[in-house]
Amino acid sequence: MPAPDLTTLPLGELDDTQWEALCDGCAKCCLHKLEDEDSGDIVFTKVRCRYLDEEHCQCSDYANRSRLVPGCVNLRGLDPGSLNWLPSTCAYRLRANDLPLPAWHYLVSGSRETVHEAGISIRGRAVSDEFVHPDGYDEHIIHWVE
Repeated sequence: MPAPDLTTLPLGELDDTQWEALCDGCAKCCLHKLEDEDSGDIVFTKVRCRYLDEEHCQCSDYANRSRLVPGCVNLRGLDPGSLNWLPSTCAYRLRANDLPLPAWHYLVSGSRETVHEAGISIRGRAVSDEFVHPDGYDEHIIHWVE
């Protein structure tokens, strides 16, 4: 029996291993975000979680992330329809909306480096929250070209 195609399989049908494999490795979900109190719009900052290994765009202690950072969101437990706060390029958001994965996604390209080569990941473009006071996050708002 052939392996399921993770590029088309609905999110609700993914097992835990497949769910983790769908992550494109951009690490944008590990950036601190701000919500506009009036509009409810979410904006990204270039301030990343201190536990993110920016070079590899992976959590340095993934197994303990929820204990280390109580606000760390487990996407697996969320309703797929509520993922609109994620970047428009996020594989989970794309699949939740039945959209195809982009050419730079490793499941399409065959390489984990294409997300970085395409300029989609945060590699080399973030600062650790260890060095920014939370009241100063608004000074680090960014707008991604997607």
